[in-house]
Amino acid sequence: MISEQNTPSLLVLAAGMGSRYGGLKQVDPVGPNGETLMDYSLYDARKAGFTKVCFLIREEMHEIFHEQIGSKYTDTMAVEYAYQSIDDLPAETNLSVQRKKPWGTGHAVWCARHVLSESPFTVLNADDFYGLATFEELWKSLSQFQDLAQDDAKIRGFIVGYSLQETLSDHGSVSRGICKVKDGNLDSVEEWSGITSSEEGIIGTNSMGISHKLNGEEVVSMNVWAFPNQVFPALEEGMIEFISSSTDLEKDEFYLPAAVDQWIKSGKAVFQTAQASCKWMGVTYREDKPVVVKSIGNMIANGEYPESLF
Repeated sequence: MISEQNTPSLLVLAAGMGSRYGGLKQVDPVGPNGETLMDYSLYDARKAGFTKVCFLIREEMHEIFHEQIGSKYTDTMAVEYAYQSIDDLPAETNLSVQRKKPWGTGHAVWCARHVLSESPFTVLNADDFYGLATFEELWKSLSQFQDLAQDDAKIRGFIVGYSLQETLSDHGSVSRGICKVKDGNLDSVEEWSGITSSEEGIIGTNSMGISHKLNGEEVVSMNVWAFPNQVFPALEEGMIEFISSSTDLEKDEFYLPAAVDQWIKSGKAVFQTAQASCKWMGVTYREDKPVVVKSIGNMIANGEYPESLF
């Protein structure tokens, strides 16, 4: 059971500007009354039981983000903010580097440590559509793994994975964390880049820089995770190790899936896994938007969502 004082939070990663998309896609409307993909995710999350949300953004985005997104939820959810800053690093790093791009999703989650230090939480991207069943799985998983014994001090988490072929774009390449699952638990997750679909099939480049064919049935991470709050010290250790071993501190990123993979390999973590039963949607490229708008319209016509969410 989930205790009232230990109510899980949603951590929505919304600090990116969407460079490939060409704008601030987190606040770009896809619904008939100006709703964003994030609005549909939070609508589903509330139906599944979530009542607290923390938006991870850049501090300079706060005003426009709260005006267009956060303020819509203050009557129905507890709304908080955390900020991803390039300068927010573990004290042990003593780092001085001229970096312009964010440090990656692992760093983004770590930046929420001051806000989410007392409760378990889920992680999701602001610009992805996951579906009600995904949030129901997350809520169920939080109920289960909170009750597990922690005598072994392992990080116990959960991931909802999607079929690779359902997460591709017709308008360019994508990067995905390809997962291997064993006995219902995540066995590994590897970041692949440049994944594209053509007449010759699906091709991507693995973490070693080698191109391979993929069959499309692979389970991939779309950053749908559930974590205990004990994850923050592990992320900090990972950040320190990442910075000390990076070969290009101006461009390398500390990816959340890579951190989880390392915890699993070292025996520090166990992550239960479920395959999503609903379809993922996203707007990686601006040309993806009309497809998403049409799909949202069809779901409204089928009665899955109201004409207006507000």
